[in-house]
Amino acid sequence: MDKRLIECVPNISEGRDSIKIKAIAEVVETIEGVKLLDIDPGKATNRTVITFVGEPEKVIDAAFLLIKKAAELIDMKKHSGEHPRFGATDVCPLVPISGISLEETAVYAHQLGERVGKELGIPGYFYENAAKQEKRINLANCRSGEYEGLKDKLKDPVWVPDFGPAEFDSSVEKTGAIAISARDFLIAYNVNLNTTSTRRANAIAFDIREAGRIKREGNPASGKKVLDAQGEPVRIPGKLKAVKGIGWYIEEYGIAQISYNLTNISITSMHEAFDATCKAADERGLRVTGSELIGLIPLQAMLDAADYYLIKQQRSSGISESEKIKIAVKSLGLDDLKPFVPEEKIIEYVLNSEQDAKLIDLTASELAEETASESMAPGGGSIAAYVGALGVSLGTMVANLSAHKPGWDDQWETFSTWAEKGQVYKNKLLYLVDEDTNSFNGIIEAFRLPKGSPEEKAIRKEAVENATKYATEIPFQVMQTAYQSIEVMQAMIKDGLPNSLSDAGVGVLCARTAVIGAYFNVRINAKDIKDKAFVDKILAESKEIYNLTLQAERAAMDIIDSKM
Repeated sequence: MDKRLIECVPNISEGRDSIKIKAIAEVVETIEGVKLLDIDPGKATNRTVITFVGEPEKVIDAAFLLIKKAAELIDMKKHSGEHPRFGATDVCPLVPISGISLEETAVYAHQLGERVGKELGIPGYFYENAAKQEKRINLANCRSGEYEGLKDKLKDPVWVPDFGPAEFDSSVEKTGAIAISARDFLIAYNVNLNTTSTRRANAIAFDIREAGRIKREGNPASGKKVLDAQGEPVRIPGKLKAVKGIGWYIEEYGIAQISYNLTNISITSMHEAFDATCKAADERGLRVTGSELIGLIPLQAMLDAADYYLIKQQRSSGISESEKIKIAVKSLGLDDLKPFVPEEKIIEYVLNSEQDAKLIDLTASELAEETASESMAPGGGSIAAYVGALGVSLGTMVANLSAHKPGWDDQWETFSTWAEKGQVYKNKLLYLVDEDTNSFNGIIEAFRLPKGSPEEKAIRKEAVENATKYATEIPFQVMQTAYQSIEVMQAMIKDGLPNSLSDAGVGVLCARTAVIGAYFNVRINAKDIKDKAFVDKILAESKEIYNLTLQAERAAMDIIDSKM
């Protein structure tokens, strides 16, 4: 079962005083097990988006401390900024990351709200999936009137807070109110325009956002509102679902922006919102110059954007992850206003930044030196996997070169598909480089278990057997993957770029080496396993892969010899 993790993304009403921002953000890491992922201040909005993650109970404790610290350091009586707001900690959404449902996350949002109301005396509302009333689902409704209208709002029986006091006393006058929610992952995304006009930016936002604009008689900007039978304004819906948006002017950059909240990127992705905005801007005589990501983004959203633009350009999408990130950044203009650092903006990269070093993260020379050292790992299994990764990388290279060959435009999709397959094989083999060493270390750890009593001896014996089985299964996976990867090189030898025939051939030889090397490891590890049925099965299957690999190598060499 996945570890239970939730993300918390409080937005505080301070984006200019770095000392205050630092003090508020860093308080979350006083709770052991909570990791601060990102601090993203905005001067013009006078607002900072803070992101941290951890187990639910710990995140709630950290969020409470952050809200408390913000209430101490921020005085809403003195606040001004471009972004709608009504409190020192304006919003505090909780987002399920793993091992927990949205419904369960809403329970934690309620716990946090009740604690904030009782212990800090801050009034607030539950919105989105934590909302207890239908009209409070939408954050815009909860925050309507903003801080300046809060005094009257708290008096309105319709807007009695879900928690905290319903009066605008001196304490609330300083802290304002707060909105707390449980929601799916949201991308806060700004698109930059070559204008300073907030009105024109808003016009585009109304074109795009799901809520669209209010229908009016005559002049669409100032005409009389058209009302329905219930007396509610009739709306002209925008182009994209699951998108909220407003226009504003950012003095810090000297441009107008459209600020979007993409509330469900499986419905409307970042690149779809960007392209739709480009078209709407062009129709109004404006130009999009780039975009800006506020907070963090899932890796897949960046990869999807890269694939979208690669396909539009009729280019192979079978390229490395790092290259795809570069294409997404440039295509969306995410570095228009300031550098885009993937290690700081992509949530998976931030979460993995403190993991133990991996063999595959070493340079080529460092890996060679590590292998040559007197340490027993990495050994033949890891190197076999690495050689296999190099082999299919060569096949993938030929596929990418073939996809871009002038005159072969009608075949680019076929070669792109082969390159994508090659990337999958390469990534699996790179994973197995480290996993082979990990499996060997697992055997060592099993042998180190205590053996003072009969019970301890039995536990140790079982642990050694299981660890040895796993250390045999890993090189078997190397055999399987390296053998299967030969299909990429075979296709390139047959139909790929003629001048790269030798490259595909070397790829086959690397795959063959990986299979044979891993076969040695399967056999040497299997001899220490007591489970005869397991041993007989894995050795028989390994022998078959070995033979099939030699046949595939011979067939590939025959074709290469005939073409050279």
